[in-house]
Amino acid sequence: VQLQASGGGLVQAGGSLRLSCSIPEDISSANRMDWHRRVPGKQRELVAHMPRDGTISYGDFVKGRFAASRDAALNTIYLQMNSLEPEDTADYYCNILFSYNNYWGRGTEVTVSS
Repeated sequence: VQLQASGGGLVQAGGSLRLSCSIPEDISSANRMDWHRRVPGKQRELVAHMPRDGTISYGDFVKGRFAASRDAALNTIYLQMNSLEPEDTADYYCNILFSYNNYWGRGTEVTVSS
């Protein structure tokens, strides 16, 4: 099963987008749930990290602009992105690790125009 992130699109600098990723499992048993991004030709970056203990951490480049969250009832995770900058242009995708499976999602493209 491959996940599909959604919610990407074209937005002007300073704008906002909300990404989502639905998981076909009970996320309450996930070991971690992460958002990553990749710019073509560059290394993948960890955007947000949500381990099982409920904490959330972000890549240094986020600088308080993004907020990751989870909805256990819907088995969905979200990434609210505000104050977007052209440097945030990338493919964004989710990764959910269970003890018995590691799901990677198809990316959703985010393009931020200046």
